Amino acid sequence: MLQATIKSLPNEDISILIKVPNSGTMYLCDCGEASLLTVKEAQSISALFISHTHIDHFSNFDGIFRHQIGSGEKVVICGPENIQQQVQSRLQSYTWNLVDENAIEYEIREIISPKEIKVYTIKPPLWNLTWVKNQDFLYEDQFLDVECTVLDHKTNSIAYLFKEKDSITFKENASLFKRGKWIGALKAAFEENDADQNIEIEGINHRAGDLFHLLLRTEGYKLGVIMDHAAQEENYIKIRTVFKEADLVYIETFYKDTDREFAKINYHSFASASGKIMQESKVKEAVPIHFSRRYTESDIAEIETAFYEAFRSDEV
Repeated sequence: MLQATIKSLPNEDISILIKVPNSGTMYLCDCGEASLLTVKEAQSISALFISHTHIDHFSNFDGIFRHQIGSGEKVVICGPENIQQQVQSRLQSYTWNLVDENAIEYEIREIISPKEIKVYTIKPPLWNLTWVKNQDFLYEDQFLDVECTVLDHKTNSIAYLFKEKDSITFKENASLFKRGKWIGALKAAFEENDADQNIEIEGINHRAGDLFHLLLRTEGYKLGVIMDHAAQEENYIKIRTVFKEADLVYIETFYKDTDREFAKINYHSFASASGKIMQESKVKEAVPIHFSRRYTESDIAEIETAFYEAFRSDEV
C-alpha cells in the first residue's frame, strides 16, 4: 500500500512525499517548503509531480535539485503547461561550470491535457531543452500508474491519482497441481487475456482460460492529491470522474467556510466544499491539507471539523 507523508510543517508551504513500501522508490507532490524532507529522501525521488507553479508550490524546487545533482540518474518532472520553460529558467539561473552533462538528466512532461503530454529532456551544464515526443499517458513504472486531471485555479492546476499495479495471486488451496514455473506462465496469460495459450503442467498441456479460476486479481491502492482549485462544478465533474472510490485523497482546503467569499475571489476551495466533493466521489478516506497561512491552530481545527462533517454526512 502506498504511503504518503506531509513533509511540510503546518506553517509552511505544502509538499507531500509518496513511498512504495519495501523499495527505495519515492515520488514528491509539489515543492513547497519541506523542513521534514531529508537529503536522502530528496536524492531518492524518482519523479516530481507539480500541480502548478505559484511560489508556495514551487519555491523549494531549487533545494530538491541541489541534492539530486551528481546522482547521474534520470528524474521525471510532471507539471502544467510551460513547466519545461520554468524548470529551465530555474536551472539556468545558476552557474554550472563544474558540473558535466552526466551529473543528472531531467525528463519533463508538460501536461496539455490528460491524454496530451509533451516530453522534453534537459541536462547540465547548458540546460538546453530537447523535445522528445508526444504521448497519451502521464507516468507509469513497475509499481504504479499515475493519472491526472486539469483543474481551474485561474491557472491550470494538476490533480494526480497514483494507482498501484493490480496484484495477481495464486489460490494454492484451489489447485490440485504442484507449484511450478507454470504459475508464472499462467499469470502472464491472465494479464494478457490470452485464454487460449497452452500451459504445460507435469507434461500435460492445459488451456490457460480453464485455469484462470486459480488466480485472484486484487485492485491496486489508489491515492490522490488534489491541490489548489476553485470550488466550482466544472472542477467537481473532473474530480468525481478521476477520483471515484479512491482509497485516500489529500485535498486542498484553503479557507474556512466563513471565508468562502475569499475562496471564490482567489479560486480556492473551502472546508465544507472540499469535504462534500470527497463524499460525492465516494472516497474511502480524505485528508484536508494546505490551509491559508493567515490561520491559527484553532482556525485549522475549525476547518477540519467542517470538512469531516461534510465528508461524513449521509446527504449527497
